[in-house]
Amino acid sequence: MSQTVLRRAFLRSVSAFGAAALFLSAMSEGATAQDDRTSVRIGYAVSLSGANAGGAGITTIPNYRLWVEDVNAAGGLLLPDGSRLPIEVIEYDDRSSSEEAVRAVERLATQDEVDFILPPWGTGFNLAIAPLMARAGYPQIAVTAVTDRAPEFVERWPSSFWLLGGGADYSTALAAVMAEARDAGAINNQVAMISVADGFGIDLVNAARPALAEAGFELVYDEVFPVGTSDFSTILNEARATTADSFVAFSYPPHTFALMQQSQVVDYSPPLFYLGVGAGFPVFQNMNAENVEGVMSLGGIDPNNPQNAAYRERHQEVIGAPADYWASVITYSSLQMLQQAIERVGLDREAVTQELATGTFETAAGTITLENNQLRDLWWVGQWQGGTFVGVAPTDREGASAPQLPKPGWN
Repeated sequence: MSQTVLRRAFLRSVSAFGAAALFLSAMSEGATAQDDRTSVRIGYAVSLSGANAGGAGITTIPNYRLWVEDVNAAGGLLLPDGSRLPIEVIEYDDRSSSEEAVRAVERLATQDEVDFILPPWGTGFNLAIAPLMARAGYPQIAVTAVTDRAPEFVERWPSSFWLLGGGADYSTALAAVMAEARDAGAINNQVAMISVADGFGIDLVNAARPALAEAGFELVYDEVFPVGTSDFSTILNEARATTADSFVAFSYPPHTFALMQQSQVVDYSPPLFYLGVGAGFPVFQNMNAENVEGVMSLGGIDPNNPQNAAYRERHQEVIGAPADYWASVITYSSLQMLQQAIERVGLDREAVTQELATGTFETAAGTITLENNQLRDLWWVGQWQGGTFVGVAPTDREGASAPQLPKPGWN
């Protein structure tokens, strides 16, 4: 990354008056191209430390760095006039604090005056910065945010883009997979469900309750746990005490890893075992070896898709670690969309926003055309099968694998 200027910094306090003045100045000036420009300045605030660092360090940060490496290795971003400019990166640690993320984005817009701002990791953080991004005129490509309110947010913030679907998408697809398994006699009609008391968990569980009821399931255990929970032994024992064949957890990576480990300790291995964010991470497989077989979660891939395979090979080569099986390829593809929009219309943020909303893009995830600023062609349910986390729903999507239930017991 010889052509990349990479600066890591922690936030310094800015007076309220000074920040407001700088912010208004940034909004009025916009992204004005200069004749003496030597780079395209791209900034972001992401969780380099704190509770979210695990998820951000697997899905977001590697793909930001991979994209910058790829672009600068090719001579920089191609502009409409045929010239190229290298990417200059300004990176802040939001310390897994949404307040820090907001302050960092404000600094990027007003003091650093970057051309574009990439999104943070996580639903809550993307929602926290959305008003600021919209007021400053930056397109926000929220690629690690799951929300059913995306249509409402697009109307409120027209420069926002939501690429990972909503809770109802994932929950309804899961309920359909479960109903098919029940009708085939693989599981009964009882479900034990838990969810994290945060934006992601709330969205998913609020959608799952009616979806499961409509599909004819009985929810015999429904527990909400705090974000800081690390000991799930009581919850797992209570779920095991029910007669439910299905255990569903809408969890963040630290909870997902703990639930998987602790379920093996207490020997709780129901026929359908579904975990939240993190179950599609390669490290999840490394930690649990053959016990991942049959575990379900969000996302998945088509292992026979050549574009995805090429992306995963490149990720391994440059980053030295495999991509995850859910949002990694979407994250990299969102950056390819930004790159292609810049190639077509230049560095004017308003024009780039319009191109993102209406254009068609060739990416590692395939051909993408957004619908009302949203990506809708996604894998909603995945399952570990034969050492790969494959997409199993939508069941009629090209490349879908058939769900395999009941899940094998723990080894």
